[in-house]
Formats: sequence, structure tokens, C-alpha cells
Amino acid sequence: MDGTLFDTEFIFQRIWNEIAGEMGLVLPDSFKYEICGTNGAVMNGVIEKYYHVSDGQVIQNECRRRVDKIFARYVPEKPGCREILHFFREHGYKIAMGSSSRITRIEGNLHQTGLRDAFDAIAGGDEVEHGKPEPDVFLLAASRLGVDPRDCYVFEDSPNGVRAGVKAGMRTIMVPDLMPVTDDLIPIAYGIFKNLSEAQEFLEKEYKENQDSGMTSIASSALARTAVLLRCAES
Repeated sequence: MDGTLFDTEFIFQRIWNEIAGEMGLVLPDSFKYEICGTNGAVMNGVIEKYYHVSDGQVIQNECRRRVDKIFARYVPEKPGCREILHFFREHGYKIAMGSSSRITRIEGNLHQTGLRDAFDAIAGGDEVEHGKPEPDVFLLAASRLGVDPRDCYVFEDSPNGVRAGVKAGMRTIMVPDLMPVTDDLIPIAYGIFKNLSEAQEFLEKEYKENQDSGMTSIASSALARTAVLLRCAES
């Protein structure tokens, strides 16, 4: 969601830096790379390292409070967001949101944008034991859809999310947002694209090729059974 469907990752970074500035700190670029795609104890560990505090939960809660206040007014969408969701719906895909965020914030953002009905299932970071780069949230989302993880696409914008999708055994597509593609992601990602529209073009072509090769029945087509798990990160 953040950084994938919604253009919100920069808002989180602004708030993290705002809080740091109030404490007389300047966050280096490495903070962004370590915090993105995390939640819970992992996020607290990153906060404690860079903010020099003993309990990162206090700062995490304050960031959430400020961000939630902004998202109650508006949630900016990524270009191509609605188009790619329409493509999946039109072709009979099941769609889930697998997210590092709390389930309440996922629901809030989807209702705010009017996109809640586009999703068959939702899984939040507060519902699993381990956050990304572990695959727990994606596996939970696939379970709620009733599909095999191997029949799933994952859309991700962060390195931690890509690693989680790959660990889940899913076809993991990266659409980078704030962080560049690192060399270790190139061989493991199913595809890397500049934006959602480019990713959609690739999937449309793949779908057509599968249809042309005789995969005409939705009931027998592994591609048509594929779930689409659109990532949402807390940070």
C-alpha cells in the first residue's frame, strides 16, 4: 500500500525526520533503508539505533499518531493504482492486501480511497509474529484467500518486502519507490518495473501468452487462480 498503491512513503519519511529534528537529530540516508518495510520489534530496533533511545515504541507510536492524522484527511494514490486493480478484477484474480501496517490503518486507508471492495482479504502486520523480511504476512494473506502461495504474485517497493515475498515462494514483482534496486534483488525478483503501468503491461502480455498457449479455462489456469498481494508497509 504505502509506496506501492499509495504515494505515502514520503509522508512517513517526513514525519520520521520531523520527530528526529525535534530531538536535535539528523537521520542519515541509511535510516530510510533500514526502516522501510519493517514493523513491531524490528522497527523498534531501528528506531532505538538511530534515535538513541532505549524504547523505540514511544517514537513509533508518535509517528503513527501524526501519520494517522494526515491520512484521515487524504491518502494520495500512485499513478496506475486503479487501473491495475481493474485489470486483475476483470481477469478473475483474487486480490489481498498483505501489509506491515496495523489492520485498522489498512482498513482506514482503503475506505478513505474507496478501494476496500477491490480486496477479497486483508492481512496486517499486527496479526503475525514476524515482520518482513520474514514471509508471515504474505502467507497469512494467501491463506485467507484460500490459495497456494506458489500461485501468488506479490507487488513490493522495498528490499525487505521483496525478500519476504521470495521467502513465501511467491512471484515477487518490485516497483521501486524511495529506495533503488540493489544487486541482490535482480536475480530473485520475478520482475522489476519503473511503475505500476509498466508492470501491468508485462502482466497483460503474460496473460495473453498463457491464453494463446491453451490456458483458456479459469478453473484450470494457474495464472487465473493467482492471488495478487499488494504490499503495505508501516514506515
